[in-house]
Amino acid sequence: MSWGYGADNGPEKWVANFPIADGPRQSPIDIVPGEASFDGDLKPLNLKYDPSTCLDILNNGHSFQVTFADDSDSSTLTDGPISGIYRLKQFHFHWGASDDRGSEHTVEGTKYPAELHLVHWNTKYPSFGEAAGKPDGLAVVGVFLKCGDDNASLQKILDAFDSIKAKGKQTSFCGFDPTTLLPGSLDYWTYLGSLTTPPLLESVTWIVCKEPISVSCEQMAKFRSLLFSAEGEAECCMVDNYRPPQPLKGRCVRASFQ
Repeated sequence: MSWGYGADNGPEKWVANFPIADGPRQSPIDIVPGEASFDGDLKPLNLKYDPSTCLDILNNGHSFQVTFADDSDSSTLTDGPISGIYRLKQFHFHWGASDDRGSEHTVEGTKYPAELHLVHWNTKYPSFGEAAGKPDGLAVVGVFLKCGDDNASLQKILDAFDSIKAKGKQTSFCGFDPTTLLPGSLDYWTYLGSLTTPPLLESVTWIVCKEPISVSCEQMAKFRSLLFSAEGEAECCMVDNYRPPQPLKGRCVRASFQ
């Protein structure tokens, strides 16, 4: 099933092949801080990442992702709004063609130039694939990127881009610590949602950090040097690879902070 972010196969068209696109708990959403309810029972996030589990970096034609070994509890998310142990599977980003858009979640309509997604799966299920179809199967930590200072941790990732410029390209990427991409404050909003790319499964507990991390304008430009296209195809820059906010449909957004 071919999907993408173009006029002919983009988010507005996904519902034809993936009817769940109109489902009751789709993501992303516009987060309205004034309408989020503070929940004192929400625990602080507990993220423990082991850099030795970092394996490789891949251009999958929709974004690029950094993949982790998930055969042990070495890199995990616990506490916060979830119960049990969730293992880190991969992280990826969404971004715009210019700095005025690119994030999937928005905050009272404000768009950030990019958004990082750290994808974890619930170890009460045997595998990522199995968990992805369950209502409590996945937990994704979202972090906004905001234009400002150069981000040294991000630079380590961007330096690998020359090897993965085209769709299908992959290279080993070892020893990276995703903890270095987290903001100073882990205050967050949380709600029940879905994958933001097909198959759009409604299996994600979303944890969206309030505080953004910084990225320089030059670094944002480097994101846009990647290609949606494979080698030998007409070059098509990887930009605007985000899904716009979906209707809340009565869901409650909770905040870990007042």
